[in-house]
Order: sequence, then C-alpha cells, then structure tokens
Amino acid sequence: MRSLWLQVVAVTAINLKSIAQRRWLSLSTVVAIALVVIVLLAFLAMANGFQRTIAGSGADDIAIVLRAGSQAEINSTVSRDQVRLIEDGPGIARGSDGKPLISPELYLVVDGIKRSTGTKANLPLRGIGERGTELRKGVTITAGRMFNRGSNEVVVGKALLREFEGLDLGSTVSFGATRWNVVGVFEAGGSVFESEIWADLNVVQSLFNRNNVVQTVRARLTGPAALNELKSYSDTDPRLKLDVKSEAAYFAEQASQTSDLIQKLGWPLAIAMALGAVAGALNTMYSSVASRATEIATLRAIGFGGFPAFVGTLAESLSLAVIGGLLGAAATWLIFDGVTASTLGGNFTQVVFDFKLSPWLIAEGVALALIVGLIGGLFPALRAARLPIVEGLYPH
Repeated sequence: MRSLWLQVVAVTAINLKSIAQRRWLSLSTVVAIALVVIVLLAFLAMANGFQRTIAGSGADDIAIVLRAGSQAEINSTVSRDQVRLIEDGPGIARGSDGKPLISPELYLVVDGIKRSTGTKANLPLRGIGERGTELRKGVTITAGRMFNRGSNEVVVGKALLREFEGLDLGSTVSFGATRWNVVGVFEAGGSVFESEIWADLNVVQSLFNRNNVVQTVRARLTGPAALNELKSYSDTDPRLKLDVKSEAAYFAEQASQTSDLIQKLGWPLAIAMALGAVAGALNTMYSSVASRATEIATLRAIGFGGFPAFVGTLAESLSLAVIGGLLGAAATWLIFDGVTASTLGGNFTQVVFDFKLSPWLIAEGVALALIVGLIGGLFPALRAARLPIVEGLYPH
C-alpha cells in the first residue's frame, strides 16, 4: 500500500511539473474557468448585496400594516378611519407625549435619471407622518436640514443621490405637476430607506389627490411579542382585516423575491459557460496525456500501476481548476466588491445597493471550478490509466 501511494506522489509531481511544457494550453483552461467563476460570483455578490440592504432595513419591534393580500406597499390602501383604529390598537408603544408612535405613509413612484446611463428610472417618493423618522434606525441628516411640515420640500437618501442626477442639495425637482426643493440629504445605516425621497405626508396627499388614504402604517410596538396582539386585533375587527407583519419579516420577503431572481439568472449562465470550460479542460488534459504517452508507458513498464497515472492526471486538472477558481474569485473581489448599483425592488422602484462578496460565496465559486476540473480531467485520467504499454512506447 505504501508503495502504491509513493507511486501516486511521484506521478502527480511529474504531472504538475509538466504543466509548464503546455503553458499556453493550460493558461487557456485557467482563464476559461476564471471567467466562469467571475460571472457566477458577480451575480451572487449582486444578490447578496441586495438582500443585505433590504433585509437589514427591518426591525422586529416595528409593525407594518397593509391592505389584506398586498405583497408590497405600492399595492396597498389603508383608509383614514383604519389609521385611527390602529392608533388605538393593543401593543402600540407611546411617546413621552402619550401619543401612539405610528406613521401613516404614502408611497408613490416618480421619475428619476440615472447618472451612469442618463436613462429614466422609477424612484420612490414617500410621504411620512410626524413620527416617521423616529420609527427608523439610525436616520441622520448629513447635509442641509429636515423638510418643514406643510411645505414643498424633500430630503433625499444618500444612496439615491449617489446614483441619480438632479437631486443635489439646493436643487429643484418636478414630481407630477409640482416643483419641490431638495433641502436635505439623509443616511439610514445603509438600509433601503437611503434609496428613497421623503416629504411631508399631508403635502404629498394633497398634491397627488390622495387625501383620505395612505398605503401603509408603521407602528412601534411595546416589544416583538406585541405583534401577535395587534394581528389578532386586526383580524377580529371587521373594520380592519388588514395584514400586520413585522418590518423585519416584510423586508425579508421583499429581499428574497429579487435576490432569488438574480440567482436564477446567474447560475444558468455560469453553468452554460462552465460547459465550454469543461470542453477546454478536456482538450487540455487529453493533450497532456498524449504528450506524456511514452512517459506513462515507461512508468507502467517498470512496475507503476494505472491508478497513479489516473490520480496524477486528475490532480493536474484539479490544480488548473483551483488556480482558475482563485483567480476568478480574486478578480471578482477587485472588480465588483463594494460597487454600487441599483435595481428594481418589490415596489417596482430603484433600490440602491453595493455588491457584496462573502467567504461562503467565494467557496461556491471555487467549488464550481473544481467540478469543471473534475469533469474535464476524469476521462483523460481514465485514458492515462488504461493506456496500453505498447501503444505508448511505439506510437504510430
């Protein structure tokens, strides 16, 4: 047994050293595998970054109330009377003034222009109640000031400002038939709220003819356990019958829909490219076996078995795959990690987020590279193990 493993080590070392003799063919295989990994990891980093931005925006002690059956805020409607009933609901926390900590909100879609392409895109304009900023984590004004109630003023999320033009501090923008002054820029801990424009709820309702309705109600709960009390209250009152869910659960649902779609696009494309890389790996490894046919036959003639030749050839293929996988992962990290992009979220508006690689995603990319190397090296390895001694020593 020891002799067998010594043979495996010896043949594997010979194979790896011979890679330099086929440097250009080997390099083409490495590059093909690296490209496969780059494509896959770019999509996975996009999905991961989007999911982190959306899912990280929610809190367990904030309830979101929507119309029953609504999958997103844009599809929801909550009447003024229902808002009053929610204010009196159980489990709603109250501020130092004794008033319920809730924020009725109106969510509208307006036009914006992308800086990178100059094309139009849907942007979210959110009319928030007086308590709106209190119900969100880490909201701070980084430039300018907060809008004044009752005025045509807006504040713009930091991420949105970075990706879209015409929203700079002090500028005037047109939404609908009304002109608005940008008086402030805010950040919200990198959450999805940084992809929004905020204005006074009453002004937005009036100017967009939505006086008697909002789309969602945010409410701070006395604790995460109070969510079930509010749900039960809504379910048993025939005047309500609304969907009540935690902000964390709502955003997790929103994130999963889009990130799943991104991954469903990325994996098939990467697999299609992987098939091409497999063909390249097969060509490289068959050439490797052919160029070393005399060497393999000589080793077999002096007592080496077929198994060491099999392992050595497979090890060569897997080595090229590992190099390609690591190069692809490194290139993806250098090119894409931290890059800002925007895509449609669950409300059909742009969500700005950063591409984000993680160790687990890199492991997935390298694993795909190893699969390519395994498939690409398997049949040539079998060929090396079964190569007749006479054919190797006396090629035609």
